[in-house]
Amino acid sequence: MANSMGSLFIGVSGLQTSQNALNTTANNLANVDTKGYVRERILQEDRDYFTVDMTTSVSYQQTGLGVSIGDVIHARDIFLDKMYRTQYGRQGFYSTTFEAISEVQTMFQELEGTAFQEVLTGDDGLWVAFQEYAKDPSDSSRQNLVIQKASLFASRSKAVYNGLRTYQSNLNLQVIESVDKVNELGSTIRDLNLQIMKIEAGGIETAMNLRDVRDTALDELASYGNISYKELADGTVKVNFESVPFVDRDRVYEIAMQTDKETGYVTPYWKHLSNPDAGKYYKVYNMAEDISTAKKNDIGSLKALLFARGNKTANYLDLEGVSAAQYDDTLGNSVLMNIEAELDMLVHTIVTKVNDLYAPNIRSAEAITGRDADGNTVSYPPGTKILDADNCCVGEDGKLPPQELFVRIGCPRYTEVAGDDGKTYYVYNEEDPTDPATQYTIGSLSVNQKLLESESLLPSYTQNGRDEDRPIAYKLGEAIAAVWEADTMFLSPHDTTPCNFSEFYMKMIGELGTLGDVFGSTATGLEGTALATDNARQQVIGVSSDEELANMIKFQNAYNASSRFINVIDEMIETVIYRLG
Repeated sequence: MANSMGSLFIGVSGLQTSQNALNTTANNLANVDTKGYVRERILQEDRDYFTVDMTTSVSYQQTGLGVSIGDVIHARDIFLDKMYRTQYGRQGFYSTTFEAISEVQTMFQELEGTAFQEVLTGDDGLWVAFQEYAKDPSDSSRQNLVIQKASLFASRSKAVYNGLRTYQSNLNLQVIESVDKVNELGSTIRDLNLQIMKIEAGGIETAMNLRDVRDTALDELASYGNISYKELADGTVKVNFESVPFVDRDRVYEIAMQTDKETGYVTPYWKHLSNPDAGKYYKVYNMAEDISTAKKNDIGSLKALLFARGNKTANYLDLEGVSAAQYDDTLGNSVLMNIEAELDMLVHTIVTKVNDLYAPNIRSAEAITGRDADGNTVSYPPGTKILDADNCCVGEDGKLPPQELFVRIGCPRYTEVAGDDGKTYYVYNEEDPTDPATQYTIGSLSVNQKLLESESLLPSYTQNGRDEDRPIAYKLGEAIAAVWEADTMFLSPHDTTPCNFSEFYMKMIGELGTLGDVFGSTATGLEGTALATDNARQQVIGVSSDEELANMIKFQNAYNASSRFINVIDEMIETVIYRLG
């Protein structure tokens, strides 16, 4: 009787085990489309056996206690996880940079039919206007054509340059959002660490769903930067972000942001390693480092945003006279700063060369002393730039100094000085590297308003009247037309081949296109690699509805078998009782 009654417990164990297995399978099916969910698999095992010493028997008798759940497997492949997160982070870096390059290309509209090049060297651009002007500098229609095309050139340059600056500000907002998201993910992982540690402290339960959520947070964090992590014995995870401790067992070391007062751009820094009161900041990224796959530092969309944005709005001064090493440390890694500096260098060179022909300068042989227009006493050392008054052309009004075609909004070209020697000097106002208003840069550039009001003021005439041959004026027109063909420019310190204005622009756009192709193809390749890795990972952690349905049938049949077993034992016991009774 004891064995018969005990057999009921064997059947019950089968019912319970099959029911739990069905519950697990149903949970898998319910989460088949849940992001980050890891399937749970049941492992069944025998319960303990009782061994009875039967001295009258040939051998010992063993009585089993049925079946139980040995383990619920929550399987992940740590190697596939690490590979996926690395590839996902690299894909984030290259795709973000490619997006920035594509946006810059759109601003120049080279593929939309209204390219910036049209206002520069197109059939209806500034270069053609100067070619026509060279044929007869005194022709009012040709003068007007030059002024109108110069105005279009200046306005279009300003529009593209301002578009680049606006996009830099947009990238800055994306940096702020990304830093906030990284901190949010760090707090999420910290909170999950605490919950998992509490649940698993007794050594009975495994916080599977919470672990799934934490792994999903790690996946997302990997897209923003280079992470490394380690699970501790208590189930918590320590995370490093860009090789610096970020999440500990019960603490998150947040990233703070330093805001530049002039530009408004933010720079991420480690709050726990810095002392802002003392002006010491431990920055998350070294903006001067060389980015390469070999150095394993081409990871994360946050880094890509920072490098694409740069740390300021660049102009020609950031490119003029810098060494290759300085270029690599400043402009070389920033898409926006590099293209801003190159565009401004192109515009600056065109503007200054044209202006220097309309209003040429020479160096004074001696010191100049006298009074300016306000009556103030001024003095200038030998070698000061002054107007070459003897060899310059003038407008139709015949007045000196001649009008320049392009003006600086905050600074006139010359300061008129009444010299103590009785002569009038026109001292050139040099460009101040610290004051953009004095620079021939896109941000402070416009066409001379006086020329817009009267094109006849364009310097196209000799000072002694409108001679029949006008050799000086014609020479001026030819010089302005020829300046476009002079090979005087270099795209960057690494460029060893001089080029003219048109070739400079083509190099600039060509380099941008090549960079876009490289980053685009790399991003596409990494996207495929990350997808393939994730597919392999899903073979381990993913839920297959077909497989789960097959398991459900298997466990249902096992449940039915246990039920039938109990029924048989019940009938057997009933028969024994009635017969003995």
